[in-house]
Amino acid sequence: MDVLVLCIDRDDDLGRKARIESPIVGRAANVEATLKLGLADPEDSDVNTILGGIQVYDELVSQGKAVEIASVAGDPNVGLVSDGKIAHQIDHLIERFRPEGVVVVSDGAEDEAILPIIQSRVKVDGVKRVLVKQSHNLESTYYLLKQVFRDPKISHTFFIPIGLALLIYSTFSFLGRSDFAVVAILAAVGVYLLFRGLGLDDFIESTKQTFKGNLRRGKVAFVTYVLAAVLVLIATIQGSVRFWDYYTGEIWYGYIVLIMVFVYYSVWWYVAAGICVNLGKILDLYLEGVGDERAYSYPFFILATGLIFWSASVFILASSAGMAFPFPIISGSNTEYLAASAALSIAISLIGVKISRRMVGRR
Repeated sequence: MDVLVLCIDRDDDLGRKARIESPIVGRAANVEATLKLGLADPEDSDVNTILGGIQVYDELVSQGKAVEIASVAGDPNVGLVSDGKIAHQIDHLIERFRPEGVVVVSDGAEDEAILPIIQSRVKVDGVKRVLVKQSHNLESTYYLLKQVFRDPKISHTFFIPIGLALLIYSTFSFLGRSDFAVVAILAAVGVYLLFRGLGLDDFIESTKQTFKGNLRRGKVAFVTYVLAAVLVLIATIQGSVRFWDYYTGEIWYGYIVLIMVFVYYSVWWYVAAGICVNLGKILDLYLEGVGDERAYSYPFFILATGLIFWSASVFILASSAGMAFPFPIISGSNTEYLAASAALSIAISLIGVKISRRMVGRR
């Protein structure tokens, strides 16, 4: 056979509406199927698809080619289920007729999405798209938009900022402070875009999946994750309150100093949260009999990093503000104090490496 004209009904309107089993082979059978589907639903676009396929069939026959026409239908659950059914029917038709090529007839981009499935099995000589003239490209545009907005990354990026802006504006309007709405919207959308741009959403998603996994498997890390979240909340509130106290004070110290105030009052809470998370992992590894050298060293690295940030904040605050801040009085040179803290941090890190290697060696 030279050509097989293949009409595509991806969502199985033939089966759902006309109660016709596919594949439908032959011109007469397809004419009858078109009549039944048209009577069941005159507005169904698949009626035009099959009629278009019959037109292509007649043209090829008039050219003296050996042609057959067949209509294949999928499933209302458009996707893997429907495509699998269509692929099975196409395999059957190819085995039966052995065509040198096929002409695919469809009613839009949704049906043409299975073209790669057909091309992997037989040569495609042509594609004919049958659309009602009054709605040219309407179905294709609708399908394209539906596919775009179905993508979580695109839909989240597009809908969340708009929804957030509308929610903030309506809230401020209800409170009678619509003059602040624009500033609040710009700030909220800016924070959201920065959040997405830095990839923090992926980090939170991975943390959430880890949290769920620990809960389902009954691991100690679940409790330590909860405790760490509480400690992070305390750290943020503690640092923010102190930051606000100095920000609204009578003396303006500058943003660098205010940031160091936040670090000074919150850093050890963050350190405690990080150590809690890693202690939970260490306990789970120990109970499972798994030795991970890095896991035992992480708490020491976190402690050393916290010491560096804390000593740096004390150094900057003591150098910039002096007795205006209730910070520890540093005896001697500030530089010497910072150097001693750095040396102590390195020593803590080395101790952590040594202990982790010894623990793994014992196991």
